[in-house]
Amino acid sequence: MAEPRYKRVLLKVSGEALMGDRDYGLDTKVVKAIAQDVRGVRELGVEVCLVIGGGNIFRGVSAASVGMDRAQADGMGMLATVMNALAMQNALEGAGVETRVQSAITMASLAEPFIRRRAVRHMEKGRVVIFAAGTGNPFFTTDTAAALRAAEMGCDALLKGTQVDGIYSADPRKNPRAERYETLTYLDILSRDLAVMDAAAISLARENHLPIIVFNIHEPGAFTAVMKGEGKFTTVIDQ
Repeated sequence: MAEPRYKRVLLKVSGEALMGDRDYGLDTKVVKAIAQDVRGVRELGVEVCLVIGGGNIFRGVSAASVGMDRAQADGMGMLATVMNALAMQNALEGAGVETRVQSAITMASLAEPFIRRRAVRHMEKGRVVIFAAGTGNPFFTTDTAAALRAAEMGCDALLKGTQVDGIYSADPRKNPRAERYETLTYLDILSRDLAVMDAAAISLARENHLPIIVFNIHEPGAFTAVMKGEGKFTTVIDQ
């Protein structure tokens, strides 16, 4: 068995990725499939943590665009990420993976509060830590939360599971001529305005020399394959 490329990683899963073919909510088959892939990575000996988005339930920025107060709307979006985190916890534990959910907003009956040293200790003990509620602050996306938590946890890489197998010059589902990139720099992402993560997340990863790997979360075993350097993905690194 190939040795994993990294010892500790953070996987960012968007809320939209959990919908499957639905227009809203959770597809339990998709959640279970992702959980099985996370289990495969854990079996390689890799320490894993996750950040889960909430766009399948509620998007604060969308609500703000139709007149809702942005801070209030983002608070609702944070609650949506907690719902998704609990669903992922249920799927992971059903797959035999021990987990902990840590929330950036206090809800003691459902999740632990986010405590960095406790989260690190959980991973050292083989548990998968799921970070919910973003950063706990409005105006910051879960992409930024993923880059922040990955840096705090001392992760070797930040992986973003998307709907396609890497970063393209345009949406390949709409433009069949879109160019797929194998490797990019952080500045490439920012200067070309490639819609993979927001600028704050890219800048935070750049400042902490944190590689970003983008792959198709829906490809069976893709997370495990990427950990071995196999399959299709795009890597974002320093020059």
